[in-house]
Amino acid sequence: MQVPPQIEFQNMDRSDAVEARVRERVEKLEQFYSRITGCRVTVVAPHQHHRQGKLYAVRINIDVPGRNIVVSHAGPHNHAHEDVYVAVRDAFDAAQRRLEDHSRKIRNKVKHHEQPAHGSVVRLFSYEGYGFVELPDGQEIYFHRNSVVDDGFNHLEIGHKVRLEIAEGESANGPQASTVRLVGKPHLVD
Repeated sequence: MQVPPQIEFQNMDRSDAVEARVRERVEKLEQFYSRITGCRVTVVAPHQHHRQGKLYAVRINIDVPGRNIVVSHAGPHNHAHEDVYVAVRDAFDAAQRRLEDHSRKIRNKVKHHEQPAHGSVVRLFSYEGYGFVELPDGQEIYFHRNSVVDDGFNHLEIGHKVRLEIAEGESANGPQASTVRLVGKPHLVD
């Protein structure tokens, strides 16, 4: 880290034990993500006018190249935060998750959800309860009546456009649709 961590205490006296715990957790963050350039931690004690349920809050500002990551962990409904060490632990756990997210974004490892496949119904076997959808590349995908959304199997006709999610390895006969959703009807031209 380019700048030593800054640790502040609000509404409470400085505590060597709490400060040592915060420094340990900052070191763990540095081991996890070596590009941290600065870190400011504020431990906030509850105001003195609270009679019971005095909950500690911990704010962490982490500087990384091109970004400032802020974690404000106040836990107003978490009575475990009556213990300052639990509040510190939870805040640093949240900070590590935020750093993991940031690291994934930098490495382009963010999950991208694929668009469902689309095609046209080409064969229907209504009495047997299954059919086939042809994809734009010519591949035919089997589907069962139970995979059609909203009990729509009886409303399907040859030529209907559908979106489908394909489940590989579900059948020994090849891929099959796990979900089929009607997206439009063919337009008939006279």
